[in-house]
Amino acid sequence: MSTFAYFPHTPGDIKVMLDRVGVKSLGDLYSDVPGEFVHSADYDLPAAMTEDEVRRWFAALAAKDVNLTVFAGAGAYDHYTPSVIPYITSRSEFLTAYTPYQCEISQGTLRYIFEWQSMICNLTGMDVSNASMYDGPTAAAEAMRMCVASTRKRNTVVASSLLLPHVLEVLKTYARYGGINLVITDQVTEAVAEGTLDLAGVIVPSIDRYGIVRNYRGLADLVHEMGGLLAMYCDPSALAVVKTPAEWGADIAVGDGQSLGIPLGFGGPYVGFMACQEKWMRKLPGRIVGQTQDAQGRRAFVLTLQAREQHIRREKATSNICSNESLMALWCTVYLSLMGPEGMRRLNAVCYERSHYLKEQLLATGLFEDPFEGLPFLKEFALKPLCDVQKLQKTLLDAGFFGAIQDESGYVSFCATERRTVEEIDRLVAAVKEAEL
Repeated sequence: MSTFAYFPHTPGDIKVMLDRVGVKSLGDLYSDVPGEFVHSADYDLPAAMTEDEVRRWFAALAAKDVNLTVFAGAGAYDHYTPSVIPYITSRSEFLTAYTPYQCEISQGTLRYIFEWQSMICNLTGMDVSNASMYDGPTAAAEAMRMCVASTRKRNTVVASSLLLPHVLEVLKTYARYGGINLVITDQVTEAVAEGTLDLAGVIVPSIDRYGIVRNYRGLADLVHEMGGLLAMYCDPSALAVVKTPAEWGADIAVGDGQSLGIPLGFGGPYVGFMACQEKWMRKLPGRIVGQTQDAQGRRAFVLTLQAREQHIRREKATSNICSNESLMALWCTVYLSLMGPEGMRRLNAVCYERSHYLKEQLLATGLFEDPFEGLPFLKEFALKPLCDVQKLQKTLLDAGFFGAIQDESGYVSFCATERRTVEEIDRLVAAVKEAEL
């Protein structure tokens, strides 16, 4: 008889294990945890319910959510999710409990990871992609570590302050505990050109935190001249129409795959991507799925490179990444296969049209100024408010909209994807006009 209903160990098994490690009880294993952090009271759990009661309970809980029409971006975008994706991603060929080490029983999983890698390479123009990362910010942090690992004895990474704020925060954390000298500046070219840094790499956004499509002509040559690598943080959806990291001469491309049809979902789960030029392939963290042939000469897939500490000596590992967001990588792979190149171009065209219409209408209210006049953007933009921002935000919320996200500089940002209709835009602008701001 086991102590817990779903544990296989009997009291005798547990006693043998406790005797082996030299403690008298399971509680002794946590003796170093301060008493005030140990919960000893009964758990506040509701009484048991039937399946129907549980469904009703969750339905009532979900009904408390306020469903807003999203006009916000800041790294998470309300793109349409084709209804077929959840059905395909739930098929048994693709579901796995763990990493597909046994290639002979994991061909479905390995196949879609291979397709994910191929599509990421097509979008970024890079030679090789890994099997995916946790999310965009951690992918950027791994790119920073990769720059240091690839240049040896160089320990400074310059990051643009125009990266998304949450990306910068993760970079700071990784740099602090990784012993990396992280320099954050809005004058990246000038900082590199000074030549006073032991430069390992530079990280810049393809599209910055204000939605502006940046121009990096000459930056890659300058970074390489100084002995560093250039990494670019990208919105993969936009890569269908803007200049790719490879075209800018970048060595590494990273970003978040959320814009490839992943619902907003209160912040996750998302998926990061990471790709690079072939010469840096052996410094790429995580793992790579490759194509080969089986004993009968049939096309097959296997894990090829695995530069992580579970597989090689810890001091030689480029990363401690032990898992990838495989299910979400599959989600994005299905999305891209459904959309195709032409679908992605059309999607961006609609985003461009709707967001520019929204910007024109907001400026026409006289309540905003354009601090980035003439600079190109696709779906997201920032304005300088000439009104009380808190009143503006409350007005939008009361009207059923989520937008006007304010940053530390005081600007407010809006975003209009292909999901936002002209009628919705007109209602938002009408709400702003009618409010006493």
